[in-house]
Amino acid sequence: MDTALADGIAEVYEAVAPHLDERQRRVVLGAAAEKLGYGGVSALSQATGVARNTIAQGARDAAGKPTPRVRAPGAGRPRLADRDAGLEADLRGLLDPDTAGDPMRFLLWTTLSTRALARELGKLGHRVSQSTVGRMLGAMGYSLQANQKTYDKSDHPDRDAQFRHINALVAARVAAAEPVISVDTKKKELVGNYKNAGREWSPAKAPFVVEAHDFPSPDIARALPYGVYDVAANDGWVSVGTDHDTSAFAAATIGAWWAEMGRPRYPDAKRLLVCADGGGSNSARGWAWKFELAEMAARTGLDVTVAHLPPGTSKWNKIEHRMFSFISMNWRAKPLVSHEVIVNLIGSTTTQAGLTIRCELDTRPYRLGAKYTDAQKAALPLVRDDFHGDWNYTLTPPKT
Repeated sequence: MDTALADGIAEVYEAVAPHLDERQRRVVLGAAAEKLGYGGVSALSQATGVARNTIAQGARDAAGKPTPRVRAPGAGRPRLADRDAGLEADLRGLLDPDTAGDPMRFLLWTTLSTRALARELGKLGHRVSQSTVGRMLGAMGYSLQANQKTYDKSDHPDRDAQFRHINALVAARVAAAEPVISVDTKKKELVGNYKNAGREWSPAKAPFVVEAHDFPSPDIARALPYGVYDVAANDGWVSVGTDHDTSAFAAATIGAWWAEMGRPRYPDAKRLLVCADGGGSNSARGWAWKFELAEMAARTGLDVTVAHLPPGTSKWNKIEHRMFSFISMNWRAKPLVSHEVIVNLIGSTTTQAGLTIRCELDTRPYRLGAKYTDAQKAALPLVRDDFHGDWNYTLTPPKT
């Protein structure tokens, strides 16, 4: 197939298409495809972007008798959802009792199959195929998900209520142009010439050679990336630590984000909302985390409100999907041979949606095992929320 000829036809078609009606456009392409011979339909489809079926139909039209009928603009069979007014409402009704997922709308998913949904809709008097149900689910914001590890026996009875609480907090703060961040620690990484998952284009039969073994050892350097994601701005900060993943390190990272990115963007802010999971260096039960945030509140003058995700839902933390996942994709198949490489890979991560990340290396030591007396705990400027004060609380700065 002469692709140059197909490209030439595509250029001519682009010039004349605005002067032709719908049928005439496909007939022109169909006739041209016939002249090109075997493979003509595919070649013109690739060159023009017109579907193969449309060009093939044009070839059949060109071989038949001329007809004056042209489909009116906007004509064609209306969508089933438009013809059956109650279809979408009944589909949503079927989904509601069995919908699982994040009310913060990170992700919607359903445990019902399209076949089962089509069958149930049939019982309600709707004639609909499972493929149509699939298209409707996509248009409604649902996606097909596997079911492994999505159910946690430790699910808290107030799980959904906490998500609604967080959603309301986030919506109110964003609407008020106040800072809202999602924070977490990314998986610890070994630093050195070790295998990293994924594949990358390289000369054939010339893979990048890495160490045969990567068993954990105290002698192997590690990188501890702690991230801050600005929910409204779609950008973030990552500090790559070299010591321990402690509450002090987590708070220091938030403080670095605030000084370099947060305060310039929100100069009049009086409050900061931090969304975090319930374990690790930002543990809901950890006193060190609260004391570190209290120190930050005193230093910045901000009311620092924390809203923890319910137990077993840490993978729905927004930073996981909006920032960490793209970092992992950016450094796939690249051995993380040094802290500098890690910092550069994280800092160069972007997305088509406009994500940008600033990354810096933090080599400071962070001691383990901080202890606090009952008197210190009682004096902490901690205000617990009326709803689940163990998950929702605010550290306030000293009153002046």
